[in-house]
Amino acid sequence: MNLALWLVLSAAVLSREPEDSSELRDMVERQLRGLGILDARVLSAMRKVPRHEFVPPELRRLACSDGTLPIGHGQTISQPYIVGLMTELLKVESGSRVLEVGTGSGYQAAVLAELASDVYSIEIVASLALQARETLDRLGYRNVHTKVGDGYLGWPEEAPFDAIIVTCAPDDVPQALIDQLKERGRLVVPVGDSGDVQELFLLEKIDGRIRRRCVAPVRFVPMTH
Repeated sequence: MNLALWLVLSAAVLSREPEDSSELRDMVERQLRGLGILDARVLSAMRKVPRHEFVPPELRRLACSDGTLPIGHGQTISQPYIVGLMTELLKVESGSRVLEVGTGSGYQAAVLAELASDVYSIEIVASLALQARETLDRLGYRNVHTKVGDGYLGWPEEAPFDAIIVTCAPDDVPQALIDQLKERGRLVVPVGDSGDVQELFLLEKIDGRIRRRCVAPVRFVPMTH
């Protein structure tokens, strides 16, 4: 390996190190493992992704706190537990192709990128999509593909997907997302009115039929056209 390439790769690896790795490990132990998130691959992924890189600079000291944080344009980064729970429900494998609706800061996409082959992420707010793309590129997440678009339509050009995650709440599950889910694929989505407590659902496509299970009450920003 030549020196220039080694320096580039080293910089990418170092850039993923959190500002305080002990704080990040503590977040995973207390907020994930301590609350029942036990998938070793999910825990490892969330220890690797530098959460502080995906929040505004003035909020970095709160990056590992147990709660949501604003990222601008009325959007938020979900609390670590919810990210871990939704990721665990997807059962992403190393060869999986995952669709994410609602890129936001790019944090959830980065966590998925540690687990999957490719992540396709859609964001309707162009400035957020651009900022997330810049962060993901800087941290070396080349297997995350992003675009500005309407998440209700999914990403038909890249379908079908092994797993789909929605990080904003529609009134009901968009049919396009169900159609773009592979057989035996899993879809995790919060559903409900933005003014009320919503329900997090896990949908599985089995023999062409959808099995739906309610997992937990949640609060997400509304999904918009």
